[in-house]
Amino acid sequence: MNRDALPEIDAAILADLERNMADLARLVAIPSVAAQNRGIEECALLVRDLLTERGYRSQIMPTAGNPVVYAEGDGDSERTLLFYNHYDVQPAEPLNLWESEPFTMSRRDGKVFGRGISDDKGHFISRLHALDAVRKVHGGRLPCRVKFVIEGEEEVGSVQMPAFIEANKQLLAADACVWEFGGEDENGRPEQYLGLRGICYVELSVRTAVIDAHSGMAGSIFPNAAWRLIWALNTLKGPDGRIRIPGHYDSVKPASPRDMELLAAMPDNSDEMLSRFEIKGFLDGMTGGIELRRAEVFEPTCTICGLESGYQGPGSKTVLPASAKAKVDFRLVPDQSPEEVLANLRRHLDAEGFSDVAITYLGGGRPAKTDPDHPFIRMANEAAADAYGKPPIIAPMVGGSGPNWPFTNVLDLPITMCGIGYPGGQVHAPNEHFVLEHYIRGVKHAARIVEGFAGMSGGDTARG
Repeated sequence: MNRDALPEIDAAILADLERNMADLARLVAIPSVAAQNRGIEECALLVRDLLTERGYRSQIMPTAGNPVVYAEGDGDSERTLLFYNHYDVQPAEPLNLWESEPFTMSRRDGKVFGRGISDDKGHFISRLHALDAVRKVHGGRLPCRVKFVIEGEEEVGSVQMPAFIEANKQLLAADACVWEFGGEDENGRPEQYLGLRGICYVELSVRTAVIDAHSGMAGSIFPNAAWRLIWALNTLKGPDGRIRIPGHYDSVKPASPRDMELLAAMPDNSDEMLSRFEIKGFLDGMTGGIELRRAEVFEPTCTICGLESGYQGPGSKTVLPASAKAKVDFRLVPDQSPEEVLANLRRHLDAEGFSDVAITYLGGGRPAKTDPDHPFIRMANEAAADAYGKPPIIAPMVGGSGPNWPFTNVLDLPITMCGIGYPGGQVHAPNEHFVLEHYIRGVKHAARIVEGFAGMSGGDTARG
């Protein structure tokens, strides 16, 4: 890393802050809600324009779903850094809980608010901001090649990304990748996440009649769709937390000794979690410590995310439901796959007598990890320590999911995190925001990654 350039880069970051906040406001103003198919084309066009305005060769590439924005820019070396982001956002509802308009960027008390402000439009702008500063200090040129792949379906499962990456391997070829998010913990320590769990998201549904029936007339003689679904769900997981689908754990790869070493070095935030969610304790009597952290990210899950059946309004309505639905997600750990889970789930329901319960696959992806000792990761961690003045917290996996598997296994890239988030940012919730001071630190970290990457030899980024 060229440390002599860092003071000038930091000064350029501060000098260009308002320009980038104005660009972020333009992005936030577009309600690009993938789940509601709103603002997608308009937002993709703006993302392309923001890249073109900065001199990158950019284009909109169609997929079977929402379009992907691709861009590239030349540098003083042929070695290439790929940035992955997304331009779609979560729905803003419930709107009555927002203190300001969700699609109008607002600032108060040192924070910047808006839907998608952190996840992920602010992160995208922070990458552009960092590259602008680096290029300004290097006489208008970048020290390395850069590429961008920015999708519009991350919030609905990145359904098209695996096929898109497979079909565009040469176009997306690079030496390393900067992922869509990152940030710091409650104490201002940067966080490095080296992997994401996979996911298999399904809707289970059952119909026992064409219309609802009077519960007094039908309760003793008609099948009840709600009970039918409850009984089916009850076969999936026991009170001990163990998933009861045969074969579900067959592909599970235990945490490695290196994983456990990293988990042991992480701070214990169990008390903070209990307090934030106001829960009395963790499952199975677990307390803080390495076993809790291991279970949090290296144990598969089966979660009922939502239930729908019968009457949900005020007061009473004596009805026997004709249909019932449940949203269920399975978080996957190495080396599980959504395809395997789907096949096992269908066989299990059939064997338990629930062949009438339909399974609709809503999306998924495989888990993936990056080697914690990869030279690129070591460099990114050193860059974080320099930007934040504190060494990063290094997590081998986090509980969330994303489309990182095709990046690590198809493009064969090491992936680092950096960013502007923090635990209180209310991502996916009303009043989503980032702290402006955190944003500036995140931009400085991204700039240092670019500088550090440009200074590495080619062998340093080759996967070992």
